[in-house]
Amino acid sequence: MTPRIQPKPITGAYGAVVKVFSRRMFGQVPESLGVMWHHVPALKAGMRFGQQLQKWDACDEGLKSFAHMAVASLVGCTWCLDFNYFMAKNHGLDVERAREIPRWRESDVFTPLEREVMAYADAMSQTPPTVTDDMVESLEGQLGNAGVVELTTVIGYANLTTRSNVALGIESEGFASACGLGPMAERTAVRSTA
Repeated sequence: MTPRIQPKPITGAYGAVVKVFSRRMFGQVPESLGVMWHHVPALKAGMRFGQQLQKWDACDEGLKSFAHMAVASLVGCTWCLDFNYFMAKNHGLDVERAREIPRWRESDVFTPLEREVMAYADAMSQTPPTVTDDMVESLEGQLGNAGVVELTTVIGYANLTTRSNVALGIESEGFASACGLGPMAERTAVRSTA
């Protein structure tokens, strides 16, 4: 699938900086940047907030990464799955477990806390959300109040980015495979409880 909005040439002084940064970080200029270049203030705001989230430390980086990937798997954002898998490697996270995120319910590689975090991400991402008091209470006991607020904000941001990418037709650009990571596990169909 190609993006629903054709990428625009990335130009100007800011564009030159973005291209240099992108090549340094990814080895290429992602096509998705050209799509977002149609509205540079929206691109800057999203990037700025994403960078701020990465500086927060009230919640474990691995838990936040797994939560974002769980949202991406649920929503079907191949770009976010690919990018976060790639970033997991760059941040020294366990890539073997990260590759299992699409099938986290069946996989035996996750800790009970990681499962709770992904279940919380899933519940937050439903329409309407299906978060329960018990979920928050359990996470609060393990992560503290600030950790739960940070995790919740990261999951909210994940929903913003994943849903935007899917709506715009932005798909994986092969970041993970370019750095030698194996393919992500296939998502298992979720059975309806109705």
